[in-house]
Amino acid sequence: MLDTNIVSKEHLAPMRRIVVMGPPGSGKSTLARRLGQQHGLPVFHLDQAFWQSGWVQTPADRFRSEVERIAGLPAWVIDGNYTDTIGPRFAAADLVIYLDVPSWLSVLRLLRRTLVGYGRVRADAAPGCAERFDPAFLRFTWSWNRVRRARTLALVEGFPGCKLMLRTRAERRRLFGSPH
Repeated sequence: MLDTNIVSKEHLAPMRRIVVMGPPGSGKSTLARRLGQQHGLPVFHLDQAFWQSGWVQTPADRFRSEVERIAGLPAWVIDGNYTDTIGPRFAAADLVIYLDVPSWLSVLRLLRRTLVGYGRVRADAAPGCAERFDPAFLRFTWSWNRVRRARTLALVEGFPGCKLMLRTRAERRRLFGSPH
């Protein structure tokens, strides 16, 4: 069962390696940045390792090597799913956070992100990967909960360390010691 009692910054203080997972548009990168800032941890966005300039995928062996390198560091927050490389991250992590949001909200956030940042490279994106409208990614996001949620949650459930599922903004705020 995913723990819902670790929802405070005091509980998170000793955590030095945190994995953040969830559907596209769920807020993984934002949460990872905030956790990194609050706890003085370096933040790694897996999209930056997976994609090369122009939205070209990094070769699988090179991507896996980079994930293994990052996972071997003494402290980090890593955001991203990429379940083919979950092993090294889970082997080193203290905490896995899963952001459980409905598909409609993920799609809405993705559309907003695309409209606001169209043509610009986001801080959590790989260099040379400008925000763009991608119908296939929109469909992928819409189908995430139906197609991938159960499988991803099963992986999280199998993680032997602390696990946390966040569903609401209030739960996220409690993570940072803010009641509102």
